[in-house]
Amino acid sequence: MGPQPRQSAATALTRRAALAGVALGWLADPAHAADVVDRLGIPGPLAFDGTSYGLAWSAHPSPTYFKQEYLPAGQVSASYDSMLIVEVLDGGASVQSALAAQVRLLNQRKGKDPLVKLDVIQNSRTGEALLDFLISARNAKGVEIVEWNAYRYVPRKAGDGREGVMLFAVSRRAYGDDKIRGFLTDLKTKRPADINRLARHALPTARIAR
Repeated sequence: MGPQPRQSAATALTRRAALAGVALGWLADPAHAADVVDRLGIPGPLAFDGTSYGLAWSAHPSPTYFKQEYLPAGQVSASYDSMLIVEVLDGGASVQSALAAQVRLLNQRKGKDPLVKLDVIQNSRTGEALLDFLISARNAKGVEIVEWNAYRYVPRKAGDGREGVMLFAVSRRAYGDDKIRGFLTDLKTKRPADINRLARHALPTARIAR
């Protein structure tokens, strides 16, 4: 399935609706880079695996839903190699409901994307869940893109005391057959290392302005 235009957070196959949809929903949005507002009190930079990530984009699709993307210097959202994602659903969802929605969309995608793979790790002690998955698509020029994501879902109390969710995620991509082959080979060792790193990483502290 090819990339789709940006849609609402509740719609399947949004590019960056990690709490409600699958990745790879868009690949080129001229207005994307212009919308950079720190709505979570996490201006960055964020560090992951020795790389510094600066705030590159943010959105506030609904009164309770906030999402922000972070990229290394020199990378852009339409052609990034690695990205960090922070999202907050400030009430109205649980870790399990957010996880179930994502898994359902990935399973639906399998009929159109033969590369789809996913795995879930649950932490009963903390209430967290970690989903990692592999997907693919072609851009408008017909270039094959493979994307691996690891989503860490963390329970969070909303401002009104309701159950909410914070997501902290890493996304990695490769473009074109030659790079994809190396990417998939490297993923055999990088995947478990990234999962372990993400699971142990100190969470950024979100402070939503009221």
